[in-house]
Amino acid sequence: MTAYLNALGVICALGRGQAEVARRLLAGDVSGMQLYPQLVAGRQLPVGAVMGELPSLEGAAPRHVTRNNQLLLAAVEQIDSELREAMARFGPARIGVVLGTSTTGIQEATLGITGLVREGQLPASYHYGHQELCAPASFLSERLLLSGPSYSISTACTSSARALLSAKRLLEADICDAVICGGVDTLCDLTLQGFSSLEATSEHICNPFSVNRDGINIGEAAAVFLMTREQAPIALLGAGASSDAHHISAPDPQGLGAMHAMRKALNSAATQPDQITYLNLHGTATRHNDSMESQAVTAVFQHAVACSSSKALTGHTLGAAGALEAAFCWLAMSEHNPAKLLPPHRWDGQQDAELPQLNLIAPGVQMKATGPRRMMSNSFAFGGNNISLILGDAT
Repeated sequence: MTAYLNALGVICALGRGQAEVARRLLAGDVSGMQLYPQLVAGRQLPVGAVMGELPSLEGAAPRHVTRNNQLLLAAVEQIDSELREAMARFGPARIGVVLGTSTTGIQEATLGITGLVREGQLPASYHYGHQELCAPASFLSERLLLSGPSYSISTACTSSARALLSAKRLLEADICDAVICGGVDTLCDLTLQGFSSLEATSEHICNPFSVNRDGINIGEAAAVFLMTREQAPIALLGAGASSDAHHISAPDPQGLGAMHAMRKALNSAATQPDQITYLNLHGTATRHNDSMESQAVTAVFQHAVACSSSKALTGHTLGAAGALEAAFCWLAMSEHNPAKLLPPHRWDGQQDAELPQLNLIAPGVQMKATGPRRMMSNSFAFGGNNISLILGDAT
């Protein structure tokens, strides 16, 4: 069964909505990266922040009043007409919600606990439900009055990529006729301090696959698709997941789990490696990730597939990254890319001689003019949790 991606709402450091995000993505625009307003372990860190006002949550239940849900709502409002049409056609019991997140409303919870420590009592705004991992899916189902399956997935940086795979399975099992799927994660002190304690953050805009790479930037985003069986120009053609469980935070150094996920995705989509038009790399700019991913990609794609990491444009958006980068593939195949450009790789151009050389895309490179388009997006998470998605022209 083909799962079609009928609509997309997206918000991240590149902007809001399909047109703005596509334009800045294809230009390799890093201007959305801003300094975090507070010091993190004594350092100023660049982050992929969403600027400007977000939708009001006035009238929402107290447990739902978080920036994470505001960010989610900002993406969902972009596809309101498509959602309303689906609700009228299928009914609320046949529409599911599957969202990936890793931090949910932990920033609000952190502020509440800080108030308890400093003042001796929790602030009136505190609610334990802010930090529940199911919160985004519960919020959206309640707001839209949906009664279909509703749940969140939290597998660190693969969360929202797995949400798309889970949505496809709900359609295949005829449990749903439509699924709102994707992911959302918000910048928070806890995440920044945690990655800083791992010595994984950079004081500069990240530099994936460079010999000078020195860590990640963190970002925030929401990307939400409406997935159905009804034909649309772009589909989720396949997916492959693996868990190598090599280490609690470090990937398998040879990239064995990553290779397995990519090969499973290719088999799922009935696609050969040389048919992949573009690969969105996980590309975090850490020593270990870039080393293992370059080895894995070289092993699977021996024809030097065109590839890039978008982390320098948005930061690593954690639980939202898989859906966001799938959205970048969707946008590259959409009407918002009339010049048929590939998303460029932003780095200093200094190749690490110890890594296999990848075909990293320079600005202005166009995709191949022949054959159906097939784009893969990689997401790799703590614990050796890996997933690769393949999006492409519907056939």
